[in-house]
Amino acid sequence: MNILRHAFTLVSLGTYNVGRRTKIQHVRGFVLGTGLGLATFASVTYAHAEAAKVNRVLNVSKFMAEPITDAKQLLGDKDDMRHRMELMIMDIQADFCRALEAEEFGGQKFKVDRWLREEGGGGVTCVLQDGDVFEKAGVNVSVVTGMLPPAAVQQMRARGKELTMGVKLPFFASGVSAVIHPRNPHVPTIHFNYRYFEVQMPDGKKQWWFGGGTDLTPYYLDERDARHFHKTLKSACDEHDTSYYPKFKKWCDEYFHIKHRNECRGVGGIFFDDVDEPSPNACFDFVTSCARAVIPSYMPLVQKNKNIEYGTNERQWQLLRRGRYVEFNLIYDRGTKFGLYTPGARYESILMSLPLHARWEYMHAPKETSKEGALMKVLQNPKDWI
Repeated sequence: MNILRHAFTLVSLGTYNVGRRTKIQHVRGFVLGTGLGLATFASVTYAHAEAAKVNRVLNVSKFMAEPITDAKQLLGDKDDMRHRMELMIMDIQADFCRALEAEEFGGQKFKVDRWLREEGGGGVTCVLQDGDVFEKAGVNVSVVTGMLPPAAVQQMRARGKELTMGVKLPFFASGVSAVIHPRNPHVPTIHFNYRYFEVQMPDGKKQWWFGGGTDLTPYYLDERDARHFHKTLKSACDEHDTSYYPKFKKWCDEYFHIKHRNECRGVGGIFFDDVDEPSPNACFDFVTSCARAVIPSYMPLVQKNKNIEYGTNERQWQLLRRGRYVEFNLIYDRGTKFGLYTPGARYESILMSLPLHARWEYMHAPKETSKEGALMKVLQNPKDWI
């Protein structure tokens, strides 16, 4: 086995890094000398060539882990929307994780956890905890299949989906989601999620749609940061349809409203669901543009604010606002509910959005004239930032 591994290494160096005939001949001589024979040599070189071909096309080494779907299958039908979406979200995950790692003072890296479901599919969960800049950062990719649970069918029917109750409905869902909880209260939290969904009907027909969004949750209001964030998202939307940003911005303000508090979770962004027009390709291109807008919308805010000094008061306020974040995610968020309803759910990945630390105080209310009070005015009365 060690000889074979050594031969494999020489094949790699000779055939792909140098690619000269003399090097190939040298490898062939080595293989014959070890007694492996030409047949073994041929199978080794062929296998390595196939692997190199797949890696060159997919650039798998760039991802945080191997894709959930076999690489050859992903290459087999490049027009399959399932495959296109998986490759896109793996790419987004890797780019965002490395952008976050680059901001850490101490060189902290993401823990990468690739997991599989018995019911079908799996995911790649990346979490960075106790960093100097990011107290907790989670970036998750999931590619799952199975049968829709009744609670999920009811939820989708409530949104207008024509799904039959009491029958088995195979589904496919893939998406990338992230929640970043910074250590410094002057750096806002960001959440984004972009997803693709398919349901197979009893007659064999397929319903499909895209959903997603990006939203910002600051602890202290910086209007320049909010405008930058919204302008970046608007530019991504305008590439496809100038009606998207105002429509999806309003949807975001309404969706991330904590009803029992009568306040929004943050300063909004964009949010949409059930997008299935004008075509699958157009929808995919739109979602891709939005996902690629995350880094330019958020990372400048991290770089600008991560070194600002803060004290106990700012920290306590940050923890209180995180408590509101937890309330929304566990009570209202549809993605969290769908994940928890799904058989074989991986709770560690679903609940990665929760912060390491949060706080609840009885009847807490900041002074209206304080910086904390300035934020609350905006959260209770969403404004247009552009």
